[in-house]
Amino acid sequence: MIKQLFWLMVWGVAFGYIEASVVVYLREIYYPGGFAFPLVIIQGNIMLTEIIREAVTLLIIWATVCLSYRKLQSRIAAYIVLFGIWDIFYYIFLKLLLNWPESLGTLDILFLIPAPWVGPVWAPVLVSIGFIYAGSVVLMCNHKNKFLHFGRGFILLEFLAALLIIVSFLIPGLSVLEQTLPIHFPWYLFLIGFFIGISVFLFYFYRSDHIS
Repeated sequence: MIKQLFWLMVWGVAFGYIEASVVVYLREIYYPGGFAFPLVIIQGNIMLTEIIREAVTLLIIWATVCLSYRKLQSRIAAYIVLFGIWDIFYYIFLKLLLNWPESLGTLDILFLIPAPWVGPVWAPVLVSIGFIYAGSVVLMCNHKNKFLHFGRGFILLEFLAALLIIVSFLIPGLSVLEQTLPIHFPWYLFLIGFFIGISVFLFYFYRSDHIS
């Protein structure tokens, strides 16, 4: 298991560099004077290419975990671990390559599907840390042939948590479409979603009747 996780981590770190390198190229083209809001609207084929690239990236991560694990629960757990590692090292490499972000409070455009997501760097990093933790402990259980039983309540609450987090990114993301400076990041909405998500997971994980 350790060997498998090690190579998945190597994959995540390497893909984090690839993602950062794409941003280096885009910023050289669109922000030669330095990245800042309001954002330049990317038109035509380049915008379409970027959106498809984001979607394909998620597909590549899923294909990787499907080749590594047979059980669906293990695949989902490995997926969020990879996502977390990839996202954290994406920012680490951006810092090394561009000396950006200036701080964890720096605003960034996080995603473009289905609409622009905007938030401070600390927010996706916090989500990624939660992903790595939750995915790793599930994988450790699965390695011992123990599997968690996720009921309807768990799924609904985690869906609610994810929705709150996504909405907290979409609200300031409206500024991208309007080509204005982002409004205040609704951190309270984000934190409510994050703590619901992590609390529900811990509750289910540490209740022995949910593991077999």
